[in-house]
Amino acid sequence: MALTTFAALTQPEKLTWARQTIKMARNASFVEQYVGKDANSIVQRVTEFSKTEKGAKAQIHLVSDLVNDGAAGDTQLWDSEEALIGSFQTIQIDQLRNANRLSGRMNDQKMVINFREQSRDVLAYWLADRTDQAAFLTMSGMDYRLKLNGAIRTGFSYSAGAWARTAATGMSLYDLSFASDVTAPSANRGFRWVNSTKSLAPTAVASMVSGDTISYATIVALKMLAKEKYIRGVKPQGGLDEEYVLFVGPRSMARLRMDADFLANSRALQTGMGDKGQLASGRGGVLVNGVRVVESRYVFNTLGAANTAGSGEQGYPGRKWGAHGSNVDGERLLLCGAQALAYADLGMPNWDEQVWDYDNQVGIAVGKIIGFKKPVFRTIYESGTPNEDFGLITCDVAV
Repeated sequence: MALTTFAALTQPEKLTWARQTIKMARNASFVEQYVGKDANSIVQRVTEFSKTEKGAKAQIHLVSDLVNDGAAGDTQLWDSEEALIGSFQTIQIDQLRNANRLSGRMNDQKMVINFREQSRDVLAYWLADRTDQAAFLTMSGMDYRLKLNGAIRTGFSYSAGAWARTAATGMSLYDLSFASDVTAPSANRGFRWVNSTKSLAPTAVASMVSGDTISYATIVALKMLAKEKYIRGVKPQGGLDEEYVLFVGPRSMARLRMDADFLANSRALQTGMGDKGQLASGRGGVLVNGVRVVESRYVFNTLGAANTAGSGEQGYPGRKWGAHGSNVDGERLLLCGAQALAYADLGMPNWDEQVWDYDNQVGIAVGKIIGFKKPVFRTIYESGTPNEDFGLITCDVAV
């Protein structure tokens, strides 16, 4: 019986497989649904390098509103022009790779024929999933050494206020160069929901109680705050009014769907606006009060975090929220406007194949160069404050 051979691909064939992989990855990616090329996007994709004194960099440009009142009547405007206040945010980039490998033709005789298809499928899903994880950790201001469920990633530990490494470097999202650019929510952009007073308070996860769950009032308060902070929403295609997107986890969405005020306002909007206000599921989310509420399992939570058993452990990475011993599970909601996240997406992924042992073993690797950065900017509306998160507000709630 002849053994199946794994013929080498030509460069055009490799490019075809790479294109198929990235197409499947983008279709599978959650954050990809909110990516655009311009400033009217929740996630702005940067696909080109900009030349700087230190070489080529991926950059996003932020521009502040004008401050002056302008010239009245026939007052001379010459020499009184107002300069644009802008900021270039540099996005560090790095390569993320993974691979599959067959153990040998005898063990994998039936599988080798479809090996490329199977690798493409699983590697595309892996690429989409890790891209989404990095995006949501960046927006949430959470260390890449944490998983999205609040647990500490394999290879790390946290004790007595310090991180420790328990495995070799290079095999974690934390080892990507842009992981070091993650910043906690800025002073005037990070909040928690206080259900007893139906109000927002500065982020302090150790002060959270189990009753601080999301409600329709949370959405109203976040929308008001975004308007007061001059965070610009995005205009849907063909729409006149700006919208914000509020990413919530499955548990918070379940609570909203049982909230009488949320349901009443959703139905009222549906009646007045037809399909645009429909109680939708999936990509469309639920449009309420100018906020599109979208459910995502990538929203950071503490369901996998350890209990706050030891004295002073509340608020530590990898621990549940609330006071000592209360062990409150929570989620970090993200209210996003325009340019909430910058995404460097540079070129096609690499599709590389390798054979060993006289073509008896076969491996396929996929690599992609990406980068994420949460833009920060000194806003003219909060003079005297340090840089603030440009396009999003975080809100911690109990679940």
